[in-house]
Amino acid sequence: MTASTAGMMDLTSNETVKNIFITGLQNAHALEKEALQLMQRQVERFEHYPEMSDLLRTHIAETEGQVRRLDEMLHTFGEDRSLLKDMATQVMANMAAAGHMPMADEVLKNTFANHAFENYEIAAYKSLIAMAEAAGHQRFVPALQETLREEDKDRSTHPRHDRADHPQVPDA
Repeated sequence: MTASTAGMMDLTSNETVKNIFITGLQNAHALEKEALQLMQRQVERFEHYPEMSDLLRTHIAETEGQVRRLDEMLHTFGEDRSLLKDMATQVMANMAAAGHMPMADEVLKNTFANHAFENYEIAAYKSLIAMAEAAGHQRFVPALQETLREEDKDRSTHPRHDRADHPQVPDA
């Protein structure tokens, strides 16, 4: 070991991979808490959009289940959520929701933001699955895949804007 590598982590050690996986679970927990805050604020404001409100209520229930699954995984390691991360992301979610409120196109802005958020969650869960497999924690993969399927389904309920889904959009 050289002086330049003495302080670096051995990314191949099982303990290091496990710790990275736990951090990823805590990050996903905070992400889901952020999503809950965003959706709860949106439902409050979407009274004139019953279909969107219904979709959000369904997604809120799914997200609450995802948070429970993450809690169970963390508790398996004797770990808990990161209260600081949870609080920070929830504050950010409320600020983001408040930022769209005065806009005439609030619903449209929220729809775009929700679609982007779903894609971010999908990337997070694909990464968690890869980390679980790398860390030798295959027992968590089915629960993570279930969440990934839910997020992918939720993403598909948001308006899509690519030409494959909307063939009537002319080529530029």
